[in-house]
Amino acid sequence: MMHLAAWPVFLPLIAGFVILLAKVGGLQWRRAINLLAVLGLVVLSFLLIKESSTGNYQVYLLGNWQAPFGIVLVLDRLSALMIATTSLLALAALVYTIATDTDKKGAHFHVLFQLLLFGLNGAFLTGDVFNLFVFFEVLLLASYGLLLHGGGRLRTKAGLHYVIINLLGATLFLFAVGTLYGILGTLNIADMANKIALLPKDDLGIVGAAGLLLLIVFGIKAALFPLYLWMPIAYTHTSAAVAAMFAIMTKVGIYAIIRVHGTIFGDGAGDLANYYVPWILGLGLLTLILAAFGVMAGRGLREQVAYLVLASVATLLIGVGLNSTLALSGSLYYLIHSSLIAGGLFLLAGIITRGRGHFKDRFESGYALPSAVLIGSLFMFAAVAMTGMPPLSGFFGKVLILSAALDHQWAGLILAVVLVAGLIMIISMARSGSLLFYQTIDNETQNETNKPLADVKPVNRIAVIVVIGLFTISPLLVIFAKPITTFTESAAKQQFDNKSYIEAVLSKQAVTAFEQANKEVL
Repeated sequence: MMHLAAWPVFLPLIAGFVILLAKVGGLQWRRAINLLAVLGLVVLSFLLIKESSTGNYQVYLLGNWQAPFGIVLVLDRLSALMIATTSLLALAALVYTIATDTDKKGAHFHVLFQLLLFGLNGAFLTGDVFNLFVFFEVLLLASYGLLLHGGGRLRTKAGLHYVIINLLGATLFLFAVGTLYGILGTLNIADMANKIALLPKDDLGIVGAAGLLLLIVFGIKAALFPLYLWMPIAYTHTSAAVAAMFAIMTKVGIYAIIRVHGTIFGDGAGDLANYYVPWILGLGLLTLILAAFGVMAGRGLREQVAYLVLASVATLLIGVGLNSTLALSGSLYYLIHSSLIAGGLFLLAGIITRGRGHFKDRFESGYALPSAVLIGSLFMFAAVAMTGMPPLSGFFGKVLILSAALDHQWAGLILAVVLVAGLIMIISMARSGSLLFYQTIDNETQNETNKPLADVKPVNRIAVIVVIGLFTISPLLVIFAKPITTFTESAAKQQFDNKSYIEAVLSKQAVTAFEQANKEVL
């Protein structure tokens, strides 16, 4: 238990190396090791939730180097929540991959999958900005390989766009980190928050500019307007399971804004306190408008789902931009919902694509889907959930965020944008469902087209069960709304309590698990 905060990082790293060494054992060995590691991560994530629910920070000092000089991992309610959401989505994506044999299209899928989890979990736990950069690069390198898994012209083109924009982001990240280190002399998040409060006025401008540069970097990760153009292309042309995992990757950028900017430039930052908030709120509203139009203009289901993910990101950014405990609590609730339901919808889009033959997921009259009633029902459920209609969790998440917006000076604008964007997306999803499930080609017309039906694949039962499992989380979020919102509200309060975070990380009583173990032995 004393090493609990470190295991979400160590487990996927160790599993990745073991899978690499197990290559001689064949694909079945790699599948088994990957699946066992992800199941272990799911169990571990719920232990993290239980541990963090006490309200105490668990600070893990790697190498017994005291903060701010060493590498620090910090476990709190927010990081535990992100890891739990990631592990559940990873389990669903991996089972879907194995069931549909998607992993047969490349030799290193399972290694890259574990390295992606290593980067994600490290980003959620790290306590300093430079190691956040390192974990970003690890997860991005893994995502490059996963994005290109299976090959193809369109996938390669999308991967090239993805690589270029993220390399630009990495360069800007280093510029921002170098500037902040040059002024503050530290990159530990807690220590930076301490020093910014005492910053002389001559340095405020350059630190503020570096903070905005970091905001651009995190905005690239989160697909914030006008930095989102890479995202629909990448998510549309990769495999269904990888796209499902990418649904959580945009949330890494939002998490980084909450953790880094919310701590360093929080209420105690003097003249720079919350100076970034209006940017987040304004750009979040613009992103939501454009995402709604993207959903309406989508030419295929996967492209439409990518824009739905963008809309969910925009909704979260609006919640973060409101800068209140109630808004952040609602945003965290909505984050769980949007990540898992969007992941499930990407997997469902993969099932539909496999079942429509050469029509794939394009919005045009095609072959009637196998098990059309079941798949159509799942699509309708997902459409209701993702567009925020009652009685599912998307509606409750939006209500929580909009309730927090009522006292804001932009309340009218926020309500108008969120509601109109939601209406556009509802109409668009209804049109998509009609094209996919009602306007189908009958048997006689199929024969006249002279198109072979060999590429029409039957519905994979395990894949459908995975999708149903993810979608079941939406009503569960409603049924157990009280304990879940209690946890998210506590996480929001803990995030705004920067003083406690700083004291926990920089306290001289923060010792490594090795020291604690030695004391107990003695």
